[in-house]
Amino acid sequence: MDFPENLSCPVPILSHDTVQLAHGAGGKLSNEMIDKIFLPRFLNATLEKMEDQAVLDNPGGRIAFSTDTFVVDPIFFPGGDIGDLAINGTVNDVAMSGAQPKFMSVAFILEEGLPFETLHRIVLSMEKAAKMAGVLIVAGDTKVVNRGSCDKLFINTTGFGFVPDDVHISASNLKPGDKILLSGSLADHGMAVMTSREGLSFQSTVKSDTAGLNHLVQDMLKVSTDIHAMRDPTRGGLATSLNEFANSSKVGIQLYDGHIPVKEDVRGACEILGIDPLYVANEGKLIAVVPADIADHILAAMKKNSLGKDAVIIGEVTDKHPGVVALKTGLGANRIVDMPVGEQLPRIC
Repeated sequence: MDFPENLSCPVPILSHDTVQLAHGAGGKLSNEMIDKIFLPRFLNATLEKMEDQAVLDNPGGRIAFSTDTFVVDPIFFPGGDIGDLAINGTVNDVAMSGAQPKFMSVAFILEEGLPFETLHRIVLSMEKAAKMAGVLIVAGDTKVVNRGSCDKLFINTTGFGFVPDDVHISASNLKPGDKILLSGSLADHGMAVMTSREGLSFQSTVKSDTAGLNHLVQDMLKVSTDIHAMRDPTRGGLATSLNEFANSSKVGIQLYDGHIPVKEDVRGACEILGIDPLYVANEGKLIAVVPADIADHILAAMKKNSLGKDAVIIGEVTDKHPGVVALKTGLGANRIVDMPVGEQLPRIC
């Protein structure tokens, strides 16, 4: 995979080519790694103080807060890597409340022997994703573990944002008659990771959809703040998110099979692996549940954003079969779309 934007930013010269246990010991090598790898990419007025905490201005009101840990394997995959995935994943979790993400912390667990070239490439990707989302990385931490104690590197990110007073988005808000909107095609991320793993050599153009969705959410809220629920369907996919909605609101959800977009190459990969795309993780898509009378207006706003250009209405909320998600097939029959049992795709986010 080519990263031409990285070629203009060579790996800094350090005392070692790979991460050593001493890089996690808090001494000179730790400071060298922080000064040459992390600070040049994440530097801002808050972070440069290098305190043990970040003191942030709060404009008042409600705060949205989310934390997540990323352990994807492989760490580089078509369309992205563990770095932009870590930024975008937490940005999206905060944004699904209607908040505008503002600040993040980043913590790294590094395996002894990880090449600094690899770490630098990932940090560049994180810098780019953070700038696109408009968030500042204001605190962080690094630990180094013995070779074999983790797989290359794991990343934890925590995000903060501020929720407008007139926005109240929750999985418990669904009402019969609401329409269910999906911002684009399903299963791109999960299949990109799966098809790039060792031993799964597909001649495929499947790419991850990893992206920060906060600007798309703000475009939707400009149309109306009366969005009942939103979720980015990551682990467990669309099926899990909608089951959580149905259970929280004690309503039924009716989906229409022909309305749910899945790219042909993604569908083909799912069929070969025997995986239902409804259960596959996405990292750049959102589901929104909105009142029927504003659904078309919000859909139109989504389509004007590049991350929502393929947005569609895929179903509706019903007072029938509370707590159950049903999918109407092309033959007119309904099948139950239940919560997944076990893990279909290990380590995809």
